[in-house]
Amino acid sequence: MVTINHIAKLAGVSTATVSNVINNKLGKISDGTRDRVLQIIKEEGYIPNRVASSMVTKQTKTIGLIIPDISNPFFPDLARGVEDFASENDYTVILCNSDNKLDKEETYIEMLQEKMVDGIIIAASRSRTTVSGELLNSRVPIVSIDRKIAELDDDAQVIVDNEEGVFQAVTYLLKKGYRNICHLSGPIELKTAKDRYSGFLRAYKEAGIEPMASHLHAGSYTTDWGYEISSQILSNRTDIDCFTCGNDLIALGVYRTLHERGLKVAEDIAVVGYDDIYVSNVVSPGLTTIRQPSYQMGYRAAETLINKIRTGQFIKYTLPLRAELIIRESTK
Repeated sequence: MVTINHIAKLAGVSTATVSNVINNKLGKISDGTRDRVLQIIKEEGYIPNRVASSMVTKQTKTIGLIIPDISNPFFPDLARGVEDFASENDYTVILCNSDNKLDKEETYIEMLQEKMVDGIIIAASRSRTTVSGELLNSRVPIVSIDRKIAELDDDAQVIVDNEEGVFQAVTYLLKKGYRNICHLSGPIELKTAKDRYSGFLRAYKEAGIEPMASHLHAGSYTTDWGYEISSQILSNRTDIDCFTCGNDLIALGVYRTLHERGLKVAEDIAVVGYDDIYVSNVVSPGLTTIRQPSYQMGYRAAETLINKIRTGQFIKYTLPLRAELIIRESTK
């Protein structure tokens, strides 16, 4: 096994100099010495022992990212934002998928601490509404993303204004003449789902219009549930003129229902999603949706966490991340 002592002897320098070159602590080290050390490291195939280095620096240059559903296209794009900022700052990311299970989530938090990560970014499972269990006892800084966790510092939460996003969409629909709008929500116990429903109600209130009876149906953020609930609704009602959906996956389930029933999206019943995942602009007709800046959310979350690791302070942003209504052909 090639060791740091072996590299130092070949380069004619001290082991401390080799260590400083590896960790980019160049100080008074000349460019010639640095280049010679790096060339020998490459030729000898030396791989630095990051575990040993972390014992000295008290940092592993690793962060954890816990997401609830890797099959939801919103989260891979978010994860890419996290990874990009981390990579730009010489951090690596350990990705964990909780499957929306609180016990699995807390197991991951414990595991990440055992691996001595420097911090954790978490998009909480549907069951988590407050700081508890392993989160409460975590020795590392925590940043919440997408799903708000009570008791965490506001500066440690990267959240888009979900209420405002749906408010924009439903206000637009009401101005277009839609009245019998059915809202297909995600799990209503989630803060994101509650806020999106609040935006739905606020749009009706500000327009001075009463929503139809039984306008809310809460379930899961999946295509299967969107298909099942919209099929059930349309089997019992003929007055629906629009579905607003808690995310784009639910909306895709509605598309399937309408297709099977021989109904045309927009012409017969309008559909609006939330997130603007990549497939929203691929399906036909294109899905009107509320764009959530998933990549920017991930990038900012990593920036927030790594700044906390380095300085002990969370960044206080003055410009919030905003949801944006994207109008396509699924609404007339």
